[in-house]
Amino acid sequence: MMGAIVLLHRWLGIAFCLLFAMWFATGIVMHFIPFPSLTEAERFAGLAPVGGAQVTMSAQDAVVASGIADARRVRLIRRSDGPVYIVAGPQRVRAVRALDGADASVTSSDVALAIAREHARRRGLDVTGAAILARADYDQWSVPNGFDRHRPLFSIALGDAAGTEVYVSSRTGEVVLDTTRSERGWNWAGSVLHWIYPTGLRSNWALWDGVVWTLSLLALIAALLGAVLGLARLRLRGRQLSSPYRGWHALHHVIGLIATAFVLTWIFSGWLSMDHGRLFSRGELTPAEAGVIDVSPNWTTTASLDRTPILSAAREVEWFAFNGKLHRRERVGLDKQVLIGPDGGESDFLSAPEVENLVRRVVAGCGATSILPDDDAYPAQSIVARAPVYRSRCGDLWFDIDGADGRVLQRLDASRRAYRWVYSALHTLDFPVLLAHPRLRDVLIVGLCALGLVFSITGIVIGWRRLRSTFAA
Repeated sequence: MMGAIVLLHRWLGIAFCLLFAMWFATGIVMHFIPFPSLTEAERFAGLAPVGGAQVTMSAQDAVVASGIADARRVRLIRRSDGPVYIVAGPQRVRAVRALDGADASVTSSDVALAIAREHARRRGLDVTGAAILARADYDQWSVPNGFDRHRPLFSIALGDAAGTEVYVSSRTGEVVLDTTRSERGWNWAGSVLHWIYPTGLRSNWALWDGVVWTLSLLALIAALLGAVLGLARLRLRGRQLSSPYRGWHALHHVIGLIATAFVLTWIFSGWLSMDHGRLFSRGELTPAEAGVIDVSPNWTTTASLDRTPILSAAREVEWFAFNGKLHRRERVGLDKQVLIGPDGGESDFLSAPEVENLVRRVVAGCGATSILPDDDAYPAQSIVARAPVYRSRCGDLWFDIDGADGRVLQRLDASRRAYRWVYSALHTLDFPVLLAHPRLRDVLIVGLCALGLVFSITGIVIGWRRLRSTFAA
């Protein structure tokens, strides 16, 4: 048995030592430089005021014009080519013009360029050298599945000093992503390598998922076998534990023993990042729950909401159903909105009783709804900076609901709560005590990943020597 373990560990180690080194090195980069995205602050800063725009159609008319019979939400924004409604259903999204209901998808590069320029100007970016780069379904930075309903995307280089590139959705005409030269450069040394993210592989989600899950599992097996061997090879000399090896093998043995707990938990949690419902629940609503929470509303009732004029400062207006009734919200600031209820009353956000009423329709026996504190062990954040997130506990099942727009941010059953600790906490060290001390967390992550990198380098040296001696013979 020990001979088989030695053989498996040796050749799995040779096969995966470079991968281990890459994961540890890129993990340090990823801790400080995330994958490129358009933050909510950036998105909102690029929006033009819609108050006062020439809008001749209602949200109800927009739904009819879109042809999306099961529309769940409708937003009104103002693009460089005029105001448009963005109608979203569970499977697709479509933009229609607020003047006549005509299709407002973007097919022209000139229109996409104009949209990108206006967005960038509002954010204070230099657009004098802006130019279209491409119109494509995928590139290195637009491979995540969240962009699927916006493909193909127009990529536009602004030509500014930061090398900013923005991406415009051909479906809605919204800017949905931006990157800078620095972000792209660091991500080649971070996320792209760490997640094994080449465009050709990642654009096929099922293939990428299977490849990375399998590689991570084999790497975990290699690490487990190494831990077994490391402990089994320890020798007691007098009152001291020692290694029977010399040179690089001894260094690999000793550092491996020191780093065993971190390496095993980090590789294990990294493998779990690819779980996607294999062992743990996905945190998604069941069909029965979605049938109550995500119902398509009666759009004929928008007239009662629209008696109140849109505020001149509003940059985005959204109609959505909550607990079976339509609401309208107007974004007037990054941390401020005005919510108009079905009775015409105005407030900032949904109330706890409203959330309770909805959740009790979904699951019987729910307790009182409370506002989620900032330091909760299972954090969730609203789309609006200061909006409350409500947590309703229904026995072992929890729902976290955004007080700004009524979306379910998290569905936490026992399996999902466990996943938060065995994946997120073990892999990113986002334990509440460390989140309260970010400098200490930075030091721990960098130090532990550096230790793992040194350990991996000793494996690379040993593996290279083994290969050289084997094939030289």
